Amino acid sequence: MSKWSKLFACAAIACASALVGNAAPAAEIRVIATAGPMPTLMGALTPLFEHASGNKVTIKFQGVPQTLGELKDGAAVDLLIADAEQMESFAKAGAVAASAPTKIMLSRVGVAVKQGAPKPDISSSEALKAALTSAKTVAYSQGASGQHFVTVIARLGLTDTLKAKTIIVQGKPVGAAVAAGEAEIGIQQVAELMPVPGIDLVGPLPGDLQKIIVYEAAPAAKAKEAEAANALIKFISTDAAIAVLKQKGMTPP
Repeated sequence: MSKWSKLFACAAIACASALVGNAAPAAEIRVIATAGPMPTLMGALTPLFEHASGNKVTIKFQGVPQTLGELKDGAAVDLLIADAEQMESFAKAGAVAASAPTKIMLSRVGVAVKQGAPKPDISSSEALKAALTSAKTVAYSQGASGQHFVTVIARLGLTDTLKAKTIIVQGKPVGAAVAAGEAEIGIQQVAELMPVPGIDLVGPLPGDLQKIIVYEAAPAAKAKEAEAANALIKFISTDAAIAVLKQKGMTPP
């Protein structure tokens, strides 16, 4: 890192420290986030926040049903992070504080191929349709991006065409299946594709075939460290955090 890069990083953290505040005693914030791109994103943001605030973050990544079960059993949770649809499930179950969840980042669905392979034209709906039709295998997940891609396939009239060559990836990133040669084309959130070695990102889904997946954060209904949880939410809107979001394939709301 150059001298000026170090100075910039220090200045960014200093600004973040001023915004989150560090006068109060250090708190331990217990966070539960859904999986998908969140381990990568929060794994990068958490150390910055801890450095800026003096607070400690304990975080785990799991699905909504498991989290609701743990909350019902009295688990101590301060902050919940999930996409908007999943956050609505938390809200209906009374798991989040009365205030509305805060939008913290936006995610797009993208297309990837094995590293070094020719990149198909996906610049329009017709181009994407042609690329999917000519591909030998197409992979997607059962998560938010995969659920959206099922609707894309239907809109393009490819439900029957792709049925025999579709691979639904479970237990690993879609990009890992593409890197291993198990699928020619992979579709998943851009932020989930970017960290996977051995693949090339072709780009986001085109035009109105794209879906913006909104991620939100909200203090848990029975949070013991609600103030510190709100400080973490606020930190994600700082310049230092936004720079990380963009680097990892997300955009600020």
